[in-house]
Amino acid sequence: MTTSDLFFEAPISAPVTLHRPAKPVTPQGPWTIEAIQALLDKPLMDLLFEAQTVHRRHFPAGDIELATLLSVKTGGCPENCGYCPQSAEFDTGVKAQKLMEVDEVVRAAQAAKDAGATRFCMGAAWRAPKDRDVEKVAVLVEAVKGLGLQTCATLGMLEPHHAHQLKAAGLDYYNHNLDTAPEYYTDVVDTRTYQDRLDTLAHVRSAGISVCCGGIVGMGEQPVHRAGLIAQLANLNPYPESVPINSLVRVPGTPLADSEPVDPFDFVRMIAVARITMPTARVRLSAGRQQMGDAVQALCFMAGANSIFYGDKLLVTGNPDVEADTVLLRKLGLNARQVQEQPEGCTA
Repeated sequence: MTTSDLFFEAPISAPVTLHRPAKPVTPQGPWTIEAIQALLDKPLMDLLFEAQTVHRRHFPAGDIELATLLSVKTGGCPENCGYCPQSAEFDTGVKAQKLMEVDEVVRAAQAAKDAGATRFCMGAAWRAPKDRDVEKVAVLVEAVKGLGLQTCATLGMLEPHHAHQLKAAGLDYYNHNLDTAPEYYTDVVDTRTYQDRLDTLAHVRSAGISVCCGGIVGMGEQPVHRAGLIAQLANLNPYPESVPINSLVRVPGTPLADSEPVDPFDFVRMIAVARITMPTARVRLSAGRQQMGDAVQALCFMAGANSIFYGDKLLVTGNPDVEADTVLLRKLGLNARQVQEQPEGCTA
């Protein structure tokens, strides 16, 4: 049986429609768990060749998006996500802080732009923001947008009116990760449901904001759960414009601190399969890059990653610094984008 033969088997769950005029999920139909597992099981060189071939059909050679992530409200989150040092349930040394002032955020965004970033993401450790919180974040979005940067936010679960308010402020992207497959989700967090996450994505789509949604590898999941995560993402209709693939950063004090590190080649495979199943998405090499080293990162770029978080920190965990990234991209002959794209559905 070939990979293409598997496309028409019944998926593990029906694709979720996110209330937006849909493009086809794939030319053949919904991706099944079996089809994705078949890709993950391919010989690595064959998989890389297929992923790079798909990548070159949709993006210029060497094109890398640089994004910067700033924690604008750190710590004190009531969720119990087992990977997160910002949860109030875990003793990780992260202290709860108030929302940053506008001038502080603008300075950070300008510094990111000066360093070459084209997208600026603001993260706040809330389970779900209140009306007053969204009002304040909307002011931050307007200020960052005024610098000529693409804007992204990750604030937890959103109500429909919050999504529309952020859209009106000029928000281009909203990040809300699925983290893992639905079958493994409760092993990671039980203070909200998988459907809660899907509902937020639907609200974001309905407001006309582009979606940034991915997951984390290395949380003790089995291979079938990795295939299940990709299936969920690829079968969203439409699939996300940005897909961050994270390698778990094992933070002392979190329940997942002792998780077995993911095999680097398995992580590369996840990047490649994300590229093949979501060919026009920005596949972002995200958390965990600091532990990967240059060679594994290079394989990820070969596998179709074309976006990175750029800067010395991701929320509260380490990230390669700007100089190290600049040197690596130069060694690999990769070029960061200097011209911003207008995200689909954005009228600002």
